[in-house]
Formats: sequence, C-alpha cells, structure tokens
Amino acid sequence: MDLLLQGGTLIDAAGRRRGDVLVRDGRIAAIGPDIREASGAQTVDCRGKLVSAGFVDLHVHFREPGQGYKETIRTGSLAAAHGGYTTVCAMPNLDPVPDSPGTLALEQEIIDRDACVEVLPYAAITLGRRGLEPVDFAVLKGRCVAFSDDGSGVQRDDMMLAAMTAAAREDVILAAHCEDNTLLRGGYIHDGRYAAAHGHRGICSESEWGQIRRDLALAEQTRCRYHVCHISCAESVELIRQAKARGVRVTCETGPHYLTLCEDDLQEDGRFKMNPPLRRAEDRQALVEGLRDGTIDAIATDHAPHSAEEKARGLAGSAMGVVGLETAFPVLYTDLVLSGKVSLERVVEALTSGPRAAFRLPGGLRPGEAADLTVIDPDAAWTVDPADFLSMGRATPFAGKAVRSRIILTLKDGEPVWKA
Repeated sequence: MDLLLQGGTLIDAAGRRRGDVLVRDGRIAAIGPDIREASGAQTVDCRGKLVSAGFVDLHVHFREPGQGYKETIRTGSLAAAHGGYTTVCAMPNLDPVPDSPGTLALEQEIIDRDACVEVLPYAAITLGRRGLEPVDFAVLKGRCVAFSDDGSGVQRDDMMLAAMTAAAREDVILAAHCEDNTLLRGGYIHDGRYAAAHGHRGICSESEWGQIRRDLALAEQTRCRYHVCHISCAESVELIRQAKARGVRVTCETGPHYLTLCEDDLQEDGRFKMNPPLRRAEDRQALVEGLRDGTIDAIATDHAPHSAEEKARGLAGSAMGVVGLETAFPVLYTDLVLSGKVSLERVVEALTSGPRAAFRLPGGLRPGEAADLTVIDPDAAWTVDPADFLSMGRATPFAGKAVRSRIILTLKDGEPVWKA
C-alpha cells in the first residue's frame, strides 16, 4: 500500500520543516514540501502532527524464551509499536541464554513468527551469563546486534579484558551492565536520603561508575567498541564525556525515568524499583546535561516487565524493573521539551539517529530508507493508565501522570503496526 503523509512537521536532528512523505513499496520514495505525484497513494492528513523516523530502543526485555508469563515477543513488540518504536534490541537474560547459534535460533524463531516490529537479539558476553568464559564472538556476530550480560556486570577484570580483546578483533559491540557486586551490600534503591529516612538498604553510585571506569580503561587499551547501558549518575556521565574526548570508542544510553525522576520521587511501591535505581536530583541534572551536549548517545527504556505479583511487594521485595515503551516519548516531551530543558530535535535524535549510529543500524528520515515512521500528535493531553498498555507489564513510575503528546501512527516497512 502506497501512503502519502501530507502536511506534517518533519523532525530530526537537523531541525523541523513542513513536508510530505511518500511511501511506496515499503520505502520512503520522496520527501518534499508539496508532493503531487502520488497517484494511487492513500493520503494521511498529518497537519499539526510531527513526523519522525521510527524510534529505536537499544535495551528492552521481551522475556521469551523462558519467562513468557511476564512478556512475550508478540506483546512486547505491540507495546513498542504503540510507543512509536520500529526497531528494538532484546536483551539476553533469557532461558536458555542466547550464547550459541542454537540458543539464538530459538529466540529468532519466535521473533520471525510473532514480532510486529524489528526485534534484534543480543547474545551474551559470557557463556550462560556466568562471567566465567567468553562466548564465541566470531560464530555469533552475524546472528545478533551486540553482546551483553545485561542484568549482571562482568565482575572479573581478566574476563572483561579477554572479552573486549576478542570483540575488538571481530569488530562487534560489547554493551555492558556496569555493576560491581562487591559494593551492592544487599541494596535495592539508591544509597541516599530516601533510603536513610525510610530504613532501606542502598546501592552506592560507585557500584556503577567504578566498573565503567575499569571498562573504559580496557576499551581504550583494546580499541573495543563499548556501549554503556542505562547510566544513572553524574560520575558516569563525566567519565564517558572524558573518554570520548580521548577518542575511546564508547557510546552510552540512559532511560526516560533517570532523566525525569530522582530519589525524591520514590514511593513505597514496587513500580519505583529498577536497576540501576533512581538517584539524586544532581544526578538527574547531570544526565540531562549529558543528553544536551551529546555525551549520551541514546535514550533507551530498559523496558522490563514483571508479573503483577512480582511488583506488588514494595521497594524491598519487588522484582527490579519497570516498563517504558508506551510512555517514553510523552514523558520526555512533557518533562524535557515543554519545560525547555532539552530541544525536541535532541530528544528525537536520541530516539532515532543516535541509537542507529551507535549500533550501525540503517534507516532514517531520508528517501530510499525503509518506511519506518512515527507520527505524533504533540497537542494530545492524557493521563498514563497502565490498563491501556499493550505490554503484559503494568509497573511504571509514571502511572497517573498527566502528559502531552501521543503516538497516533507507527509504520514498519510502510505498513501500519499501530494506529490510534
């Protein structure tokens, strides 16, 4: 089906301009101020709407195979489409762990059967995600988007060095969940004011930035392509900023919740529990500044669904992780763009071309690219209600939040995968 998205405001890192987008045979055939040669195309009125390249999320948990009671690739990809995402990268903390061609094939079979957007699987860095022996990067590199032991940091320095050396040789990306287990001490929220006032065990920021510092030194030594997952504190931003200035091949992401919330927003509810935790207001501000100046390459949701029972045990007892695909853009638009903290162009860049560049993914708002497109109503006003989610996960710190903007159309290869 040919489509003509007509009269919208096209938005990317370069700025905003009024224009039409002609979609033909699943690709962007033309972009211009007034496209007339669109015989037979179905017209979509986009006046007053924003038109962007489809969003990309480098960090989601779709739970299949192994934990389909939390989320499936089908429900997760539907949630992604609902949120304007056309490409997502699925983390490897699965059962079985995707650490071999055979185990990756099990996940890929489900993706091929059930996904309504592009789902790119990660492989693990170490066999079984146990941190003891690197996977065979050469065998796996054509079957996955990158390598990560997400959910756990690689604890041994010699193991990370070996993994980075092999990854550099194969020119693949290591995406690290940075967490020093020796510094956790049973913590489950940030080791700050809220934890002290309410008798909770805290996780110190050094458990994150200390391992980032180690990894940056190893990445500089090996010339590995290194990506830091879900950074949450000011020290992490500054370490990565300095490493980039030195020429280290590093990229990084943070999440919408770290950019818009902090420990002062915590409630005694499992929907505020994630890893890493919400940290100080000063950390949030440092992350916003890192987004503004380009230190942070991508915004990734770390969409991590759990069952209602697993999230109903308060801060101390609930599972780590919150959902985010269906609220990401409205929350960012409301709290960062409308407040004047970050430009719309920069937010869109961090959701589109930023993650694509970090992981060398094709696509964009250009003729010839796949017609992966997101149409946004910036004036829509609504209140986040998890009952409306397409994800099986319902735990979000943004429940009840009044937001502006709504995704009204998501196209994958020119076909609608979500329409309001």
